[in-house]
Formats: sequence, C-alpha cells, structure tokens
Amino acid sequence: MAPVMQSSQPWVEKYRPKQVKDVAHQDEVVRVLTNTLETANCPHMLFYGPPGTGKTTTALAIAHQLFGPELYKSRVLELNASDDRGINVVRTKIKNFAAVAVGSGRQGGYPCPPFKIIILDEADSMTEDAQNALRRTMETYSKVTRFFFICNYISRIIEPLASRCAKFRFKPLSEDIMTGRILHICKEEGLNLDSEALSTLSSISQGDLRRAITYLQGAARLFGSSISSKDLISVSGVIPQEVVQALFAACSSSNFDLANKEVTNVIAEGYPVSQMLSQLFEVVVVADDISDEQKAKICKKLAEADKCLIDGADEYLQLLNVASITMRVLCNMPLELAYEN
Repeated sequence: MAPVMQSSQPWVEKYRPKQVKDVAHQDEVVRVLTNTLETANCPHMLFYGPPGTGKTTTALAIAHQLFGPELYKSRVLELNASDDRGINVVRTKIKNFAAVAVGSGRQGGYPCPPFKIIILDEADSMTEDAQNALRRTMETYSKVTRFFFICNYISRIIEPLASRCAKFRFKPLSEDIMTGRILHICKEEGLNLDSEALSTLSSISQGDLRRAITYLQGAARLFGSSISSKDLISVSGVIPQEVVQALFAACSSSNFDLANKEVTNVIAEGYPVSQMLSQLFEVVVVADDISDEQKAKICKKLAEADKCLIDGADEYLQLLNVASITMRVLCNMPLELAYEN
C-alpha cells in the first residue's frame, strides 16, 4: 500500500472552512452572520447544537474575517471552558483581556472594528459561579469586547448570559452533506472508499463531521489508501453490530446464563459499556416486535445505567443489570424485584 499522507496535520484543521459562507448545512446561520460581517457590528453570540456541526469553525471564521491574520492574535482570546472554567479565570484572564480598549479602522482589507472577541468553547462546562461572574464582565466591557459562547447544551447556560446573546442553533449534518465532504477529502488525499464504507462512516459518526474526518484520518494512517467498512469500525471504538445483536438476542431469551455469558464476553473484549448501552438503545428503538411500553421500560433502565457509569459504577454489574431488566421486560416477567430500591 502506498503511503497516504505526508503531513502530520490533523485533517480536521486542514479542511476546516476559513470563511463563514463555506460552513456546510447551516444556511440560516450563514445568511445572518454574512450580513453581520458586512456591517462589522457583532453582538454577543451564543452558538449551540450537536458536536461537529460547525460551531467553533463559524466563531473562528468570523474572528478571522473581521481582523485578519495580523491583528487576530491581539484581538481574539480563545478559551476552552472545559479547562478554564472556574471563577478565577473570569476574574483574571478574561477580565484583563476584556478591559483593554482598542482602536478601529480597516487594515489590510479587513474591517477591524473597535472591539475584541473572547471565544469561550464548551461554555456549558463552566461552573454556575463563573457564569454569574461573567455576566458582570459582559456588562462592564460591552463597548470594547464581544463574547462568543459555544456549547452543546444551551440549557446549561444560565438565563442571564443567554439573554444577552444572539442565539444561533446548529443542526445535525445530513448524510448527503457528510458524504459530500468526506468524498472531497478522499479525493484530495487519494483515498478509496466504497459505498459500504461511506455508509458506515456516516452511521458511526452520527452527524458529527469532525468525528467522521478523525475516523477517516485514523483509518488512512493504519490501513493505507483503500479503506473498508471493517477498518473504520476498528478505529472508531464502535462495537461490532453482531456483538450487540448477540447480547440483545440473549436478553430476548429467558436464559440468564446465556445473557451473563454475553455480558462477560463484552467485558472480556474490552468494549466500553457506555458505547454498548448507546448501541443497545438504537436496537431497541427500531425493533418492530417490541411494544412501546416495553421500549419505554428498557430505555429507562439504559438511562439509569448510563448515569451510574458516569458516577463511577462497575461496568460488569451495570451491563448485567441492564441485561436482567431487559430479559424481564421482553419475557413479560414482573419487574417489582428489579425496582425494589
């Protein structure tokens, strides 16, 4: 196999759109922001929506189009709020940057408006105290600083902050948009993906283009220019569908030993149980031979187990518990004992 890439640069960055108009599938957002760029008068902004849909790309593109490469470093502060999320960061780094006034006037063909921009990525990870402190900073320095908040869950942004921003919702990318972008990258990088591999990549990425590009680059590094569906699954961490179906089939029987055997196999193979719960959920939701009431009971248990895993519970016990409850539901056994606690 011929080597696929000479550069170590992540393709996510290499193929990141440089202008707002190039952001895919967010037509309404692009239209409004293009008009905003023409006037160079930005409000505070809040970008929210699923991962990998263009939120950070859009924020960076706006900043670059306003200030250009020369002024960007002095006018734009990028912070990942999942790392810098405490109140001290707001009181020091953000406040110090926001307080300094700047001049205006076009430079090098860029508008260069008389304000700076603070981009807070993953703002929904900020503590409530930090968000409250930020509210006062926004009010005090609104003439010289604009804030761009980027988050997946708008409900985790306190209302006083959200109400001060123009809100932009980013939609999950459709399969057609994902496929078009992936095919473009494949052409540029000299990769060969058949239709099955393309479909698999779209499926395992779940509308997240960043994830799809990362999987594609990982597979290219490991397997060369011809990439199969199996190659993509192996680099993605997604559990093979036959393993998921085997566990679900065991749960559909009334044989606890069989279910326990499949659970033990999942743990022994090192598959992440949180991923198994996610894929079991997909199997349950689309199943035609399960009633809505049964689906509701199983999904409730999947959600409870997922929360327990986040809190640090044992993976084997949680997956065995899910299998036991699913077996009871599918075999119409009483659930009283399962929910005694």
